[in-house]
Amino acid sequence: MTKTYLLLQLDSEGASYAEVAETLEDLGFRPQTEGYDFVYEWGRAASVSESLDFADRIQEALRGKRVGFRIESSEE
Repeated sequence: MTKTYLLLQLDSEGASYAEVAETLEDLGFRPQTEGYDFVYEWGRAASVSESLDFADRIQEALRGKRVGFRIESSEE
């Protein structure tokens, strides 16, 4: 099963953490407490192409909010 982890870097001039969290939760992420800010559980193995498409969706959803992010997907 693939999991995608997200680590955020917020800008003090950008969107609030609550707004960013709501945006990510709308994409299916849930808050994570260990090492990363959010995790998305695919429920199955995801291909590299699917992971890249998902990263594009995340970038589009966060556009204009002045949020940097690091994304990492792994099989567990």
